[in-house]
Amino acid sequence: MPPRIQGWDPLLIISQIVCIQSLHYLTLSFLIPPLLAIFAEPHALAHQGGAGSVGMIMDWREMAGRATITGVEGDDSRGWSAFRGVWSGGKRLGGGSVLQGWEWEGGTDPSRGWIIGLCWLLASGADVLYIYHIVRKPTHVLDFALTLLLNHLILTTYYSSSLPSSLFFWLVVFGGSAITIVFAEQLCVRREMKEGLGADYTQLQDVQRNQDAEEGRVIPQGSSRGTP
Repeated sequence: MPPRIQGWDPLLIISQIVCIQSLHYLTLSFLIPPLLAIFAEPHALAHQGGAGSVGMIMDWREMAGRATITGVEGDDSRGWSAFRGVWSGGKRLGGGSVLQGWEWEGGTDPSRGWIIGLCWLLASGADVLYIYHIVRKPTHVLDFALTLLLNHLILTTYYSSSLPSSLFFWLVVFGGSAITIVFAEQLCVRREMKEGLGADYTQLQDVQRNQDAEEGRVIPQGSSRGTP
């Protein structure tokens, strides 16, 4: 195996990226379904796959509050009329009062986007701890936070087959990245300062003992210099 360059470990970096990305989505999978089940409009949610649908995490249109189902060409401007009533063999059989209890009227639920956006920000707060414990170095926080965002943009574009075009979506994801970067860097810097001060104090004690040994005054560790 060829020697690795000092400070450059591709396997470690890839493992950290996969670990942080997985923990981010795992956090979202714990937050989004129960909150959607409690606060979102149930009929519209059911027609989008339910609170546990993968699209609630991976489809940017869910956060943007946009429809993810396209209507039949030639129907109304929104295309929602195609989903009203009962259809069979491409023909509408009807849709009256019998279906009013569960029939979806084709609208979108604005609260769903706000809930998913809030969950993304909460998950970004959890990313602070993930990066703090996994990455550790403050100089690498920015790289890993932006890598997480870039990976999600690639995945959500592939999942929805469209580039994110919602201002709300961009504000949420960039706001989440800013939260992760600012707080994770602060925590990592504080830890390095504590570790650095502790190392300096230990080195100072070693130098002092070496000076005492050279002068023929070896002082047992833990005893004070003023003790005879």
